[in-house]
Amino acid sequence: MSGQIVSGSDAIWKDPRAITLLLAATLTIMANATISPALPGIEAEFSGSPNAALLTRFLVPAPSLSVLIFAPVAGWLADRYGRRWMLLLGVVLFAFSGVAGLMLPDLTSIMISRLLLGVAVAMIMTAQTALIGDYFVGDARRSMMGLQTSARNFGGLLFITSAGWLALISSRLPFAIYGAAIILAPLVWRHVTEPDPLRQNKHAAGPEGGTAHARWRMLLAGLALLQMITSLVFFMMPTQLPFFLAAQGGDHAAKTGLMLGMLTLTGAMTGFFYLRINRILQEAGSYALGYTLMAGGFLLLTIDGDLWHSLAMVAIGGGLATVMPNFIALALALSPANRRGIVAGALMASVFLGQILSPAVSIPGIAALGFQGMFRAAAVLLACLALGAAMWALIPRLNMILVEPFRGLRRSR
Repeated sequence: MSGQIVSGSDAIWKDPRAITLLLAATLTIMANATISPALPGIEAEFSGSPNAALLTRFLVPAPSLSVLIFAPVAGWLADRYGRRWMLLLGVVLFAFSGVAGLMLPDLTSIMISRLLLGVAVAMIMTAQTALIGDYFVGDARRSMMGLQTSARNFGGLLFITSAGWLALISSRLPFAIYGAAIILAPLVWRHVTEPDPLRQNKHAAGPEGGTAHARWRMLLAGLALLQMITSLVFFMMPTQLPFFLAAQGGDHAAKTGLMLGMLTLTGAMTGFFYLRINRILQEAGSYALGYTLMAGGFLLLTIDGDLWHSLAMVAIGGGLATVMPNFIALALALSPANRRGIVAGALMASVFLGQILSPAVSIPGIAALGFQGMFRAAAVLLACLALGAAMWALIPRLNMILVEPFRGLRRSR
């Protein structure tokens, strides 16, 4: 199936390219947090080093900074020189830069390896997303978007859980998890081929790059901005939930792990149903449903009780998994074939920009409003986004302006 374009969702599980790309997706979003359980041990090991506490805490978000800077560059390189080599090099760099923390002698060198890990994540995410756009169309592509969300969530759940157990043995051992990525290298080498559209349109405007779709850059910018806002709000969960639960008292560490596990597992399960949701509700309806669920989840966090907090994690995780595949699916349908790399890079950068900005927004907000006030503010923002999406779906004129360009592209792709 090396040169075949797949349109039916039933063919995905028979396509080794799809399996390889989904396995690559498991490496990406939660790569930062994999070493989180080891941070106390790493800080203790290097307690005599200058600024050990600060450097240790920055080990987790450091790859995000590299992704933010390098993802658009990786996308441009993938468009110009090819997606296959970008994915292959990214997987190899991911394995070696990630596992390097096992052996490096000081925090500075470990920090450098973490920044290189972010470069690898940018390469993998941009190439993998662009290749989905190249290989799959119609229901198959939308199904891959949902399955990609599931793969990322399941990967994060597996890696962080494994890291927690390994950290009990040694604070360095969680770095070994990254080495498992090298198993993907032969799969990428064997099954991933350079897509024909890239060869054919390397120096052209692209099959959909004519004047009829001249607004794609503007619409892409809007999608990237909305995705950044979504990421910023959602990232309050891994960054602020532990402190919120600690303020409630009790065994907050165990509760944090359970809550984040429920959040991730719900997102993973919801991804399997994305295609069905999209078929029924279309893009605007999917956004309206997803943002409504997320808004409801943040409101539930303001009610005391473990049951309500658990339901909040289910709602937020399910809502995010309903919303996020839409961004990439729409952007791939919108963009010319020979610009899919830079489009994927821009969207990945927007996700990580939201993650980086999230603490900068939420910490002052919590200081001014308290946890419950901040969660209510997030719920109001998400409810406004849900209302806007519902208007997009229901108002004929707005629907024609915003939806028809995407629908026309989807039919042609």
